[in-house]
Amino acid sequence: MNSDRLLSLLGLARRAGRLSLGNDAAISSVEDGASALVLLANDVSPRTAKGVELAAEDAAVDVMRIAHTMDEISMALGKRCGVVSVDDAGFAKKARTLITMSREETNI
Repeated sequence: MNSDRLLSLLGLARRAGRLSLGNDAAISSVEDGASALVLLANDVSPRTAKGVELAAEDAAVDVMRIAHTMDEISMALGKRCGVVSVDDAGFAKKARTLITMSREETNI
């Protein structure tokens, strides 16, 4: 349930111009200080994840793996990608909340 809300939130953030989609765009956003949170699809390659995680660690930006595949993200956002940078603190805070709630529901 909350996972669908996360995709809806990301769609809204995309329409608001608050996302950087794809590996290169997300890393640029992190390095420019615009990123508030980086999300990784559950099927993103380890090599891609490692590059993003290193850049985010250097910039002290949180990275969270989500329960969605690249295909699910692409359906919601209109672009195939496994890495999404949330470039707005408000959207990032809400995304963190939804991800945490989703994980708690799964563990029940």
